[in-house]
Amino acid sequence: MIRLLHTADLHLDSPFDALSEEKAALRRREQRELLRSLARICAEQRVDIALLAGDLFDSDAAWAETEELLRLTLSEMAVPVFISPGNHDYYRAGGRWARMALPGNVHVFSSPDFEAVTLDALGARVWGAAFTDNYREGSLAELRIPRQSEFTDIVCLHGEVGAPGSRYNPMTEREIAATGADYVALGHNHSFSGLRKAGGSYYAWPGCPEGRGFDECGEKGVIIADVGQGEARIKFLPTSARRYERLEVPAEEAGSFALPAGSERNIYELTVTGETEREPDLAALYRRLERSCFALRVKDATRIRRDVWERAGEDSLRGEFLRMLRAKYDSARTGDEREQITRAARWGLAALDGREEAEPLW
Repeated sequence: MIRLLHTADLHLDSPFDALSEEKAALRRREQRELLRSLARICAEQRVDIALLAGDLFDSDAAWAETEELLRLTLSEMAVPVFISPGNHDYYRAGGRWARMALPGNVHVFSSPDFEAVTLDALGARVWGAAFTDNYREGSLAELRIPRQSEFTDIVCLHGEVGAPGSRYNPMTEREIAATGADYVALGHNHSFSGLRKAGGSYYAWPGCPEGRGFDECGEKGVIIADVGQGEARIKFLPTSARRYERLEVPAEEAGSFALPAGSERNIYELTVTGETEREPDLAALYRRLERSCFALRVKDATRIRRDVWERAGEDSLRGEFLRMLRAKYDSARTGDEREQITRAARWGLAALDGREEAEPLW
């Protein structure tokens, strides 16, 4: 079995626009520290090959110290490293990947056409291709690997599976299976896929190793994969210094709500929900919790409570409907009966108003 470090979508030097200038700069420094951890992971996990499946940088605008630290990290990995540039860091003449003096253990795929690098000592062939522009048509259908019994075949590629309308190298499971690869290491999707199989080929993507916004919530990390001919197993290794998390806060609990243990390192979006007599005091909630975490934003998703019977006095079909149900409500013997009648009233009002769903009970 060959052990792989599989990562992608570092998006180094991201702007972190939603944070203050000071905190955004700190997050970029933490991204650089992540680079150093990749070299440590290679050593600790006894990795044979490192696969970096695109979007290592967020854009052409990068700090010089980031590029220098990347060079240092790649040399410290001390194993063959393969980079398949993605849509954010695509390969172009005179661009970053062409001008960077990368160490000798690194191979950057530079063509949209697939090429293979043979590692005789490991009994492996690594196949890959590059984005050479921001967008790319699906390319995996072109790859047919001529099997040789002495080699485990690995593909490193940036693109997404099951998105036929995508402009980012879309592919299908049928195309993955047709390659004949033992393992396809993908990038682009920012959530961890788990290990998947198409035909005789295993494939996965690790997601981004550091979240950068509330569309990248939860634990983030890299994949350690053990791959052989016709077999693969993986483990997910968390790497993120901070997590983005979304939490709902019932309006009636807003005054006592507390962030979970360990919140001081993380970034939260709190959404206050439910029916209330008045708008919630979001500013008070923010002031009480802002020092309990790295960054915080608070949103209001509450609705003002409305008495279901308030229009029972109208001289209308609505009023007649409500008066009939109110009489049944007043004569109900149990709380369950009253709840059912109130629910009927709300659904009836929704139908009269042409709404798809009734308001919730209160």
